[in-house]
Amino acid sequence: MAVNKLHREFFTLDMTSGWETPEGQPPGVQQKILSGALDEAAGRGSQTRLLRFAPGTHTTAPVWHNYWEEVYVMSGEFIVAGETFPPNTYACRPPLAVHGPFGSETGCLLLEFGYYDPV
Repeated sequence: MAVNKLHREFFTLDMTSGWETPEGQPPGVQQKILSGALDEAAGRGSQTRLLRFAPGTHTTAPVWHNYWEEVYVMSGEFIVAGETFPPNTYACRPPLAVHGPFGSETGCLLLEFGYYDPV
């Protein structure tokens, strides 16, 4: 199975630029793609991204998707379905697992990995 990520050695991330609001998310939720891409229509690919919530940002509905997702809370507090998670907490979700809604009162930074099972 081919991997759609470039070989990149350690480099400093520019944390001030390259952020965008993911489709369907409210202002205050921003992502920075570090490597790869997901093709949900074709059910392939892998992606590593940072996701941040500005203080007081909340989504309103649960979500699900057809790929695996691993999430690590790097800083701040992350709220999932009303339960608050501090830094150094982790989740691994299989495809089609319903999760959310999400939010943060203080703001947070997450590291996420999304990928499909190898064929």
